[in-house]
Amino acid sequence: MENPLGTKDYGHLTLEELRVEEKKLKSQRIPTAVFVGFLVGIAIYSATHKGTFLPVILMVAAFIIGRNATNKLKNLQAEIQRRNSTF
Repeated sequence: MENPLGTKDYGHLTLEELRVEEKKLKSQRIPTAVFVGFLVGIAIYSATHKGTFLPVILMVAAFIIGRNATNKLKNLQAEIQRRNSTF
C-alpha cells in the first residue's frame, strides 16, 4: 500500500515480494540516471544561454528525483536486511 507521498509500506510484503520489488527498483536505476542527466544537461544549456529560473528549477527537480529513487532503494534494502536478520 502506498502512502500519499508515493512510497510503499514494505512492512506488509513478504520477503519474496520485497526481493521482486528490489529487482524492479534496481532495474529502474539506469533510466532514472539518464533522466536526471537529461535534466542537468538542459539546465546547463539554459544557464549558458541566459536562462534565469529554469536552470534552478531543473537542478532542484533532478536532485529530488535522484534522492527519492535512492531513498526508496535504501528503505527497501533495510527492510530486507531486517527480515533476514530475524531468521
